Amino acid sequence: MKKLFGILLALTLLLGATSVFAEEPLTLTYAEVNPLEGTTVGEIAKAFKAKVEELSGGSIVIDIQASGVLGSEDQVLDNLLGGGNITDITRLSGFALTQYGCEKASLLSIPYTFEEADHFWKFAASDLAKEFLNEPQEIGLPLRGICYGEEGFRHFFFKKEVRGLEDLKGLKLRVSADPVMTGMVTNLGASATTIPFPELYSALNTGVVDGAEQPAANYLSNAFPEVAPYLLLDGHTLGVVQIAITDNGWNKLNDEQRGWIMEAGQFASETCARVVSEVEAKTFEKLKADGVTIVEVTDKAPWVEACQETIKANTAKHADLYQQILDMK
Repeated sequence: MKKLFGILLALTLLLGATSVFAEEPLTLTYAEVNPLEGTTVGEIAKAFKAKVEELSGGSIVIDIQASGVLGSEDQVLDNLLGGGNITDITRLSGFALTQYGCEKASLLSIPYTFEEADHFWKFAASDLAKEFLNEPQEIGLPLRGICYGEEGFRHFFFKKEVRGLEDLKGLKLRVSADPVMTGMVTNLGASATTIPFPELYSALNTGVVDGAEQPAANYLSNAFPEVAPYLLLDGHTLGVVQIAITDNGWNKLNDEQRGWIMEAGQFASETCARVVSEVEAKTFEKLKADGVTIVEVTDKAPWVEACQETIKANTAKHADLYQQILDMK
């Protein structure tokens, strides 16, 4: 009996020691400015998290910080590129890195480049896309792209009804701090106003701005219809997004773990391609049910013509690359 008790005691001590010395999972923080539920970017984040944790057997945990709790895209990027470590992984708009010197990335936000989502997905599957994703590394930024996705076409929304191009004259429209977006809004006759995304609801509510632009799902999930219930479907830009990992986060991983991250990125991209139209369809059903006034732009030719100054100015330096994108239609 004493011998059996001794064996059990030894096993207990051994198991206790094993739990004490067991390796803790590696946690990587993931920043997302939009809510997880009801958005395509939320589905991308959840798919990425699930696949990383599956491939790693739980040895890597993705901690998603959504709804802008870590700040706007610009605030997160300012921190990371200034040497901070607020996050390891971040979901960015396709044009977010242009203000930090990523010139190729700007080509993805040129107005009316992608007429249909299929055109974009041909690009996303190409070797050219890999070149674009690696641009931050090429110019010395402490980031590297993992994969691309998209969240539907971006549209304008307003505090008062706007039915056409002529109604934009003199309106103050919120845009991100990006030369393509500010140039486009200026070309369309409005006044481009830069405001951090987390402050946009308040800015609309108080009249600091008259409108803004977002993919429809983000417009709904951030409750913007409450303060700007007029949606104009001009589809000026496809909402290209990417997942990027910081050098700090990348350096925490060994080669096998890096492979898991890249495989999870591919899975998230494929998930995006599958769910984006479904999310959009549900979004428009909800917007209509909530009484949002939706106006569709049937003739985009005047809009395209109005934006020619911005299109030409922002494609001239990389005209060959831009033409390669156009030729993928």
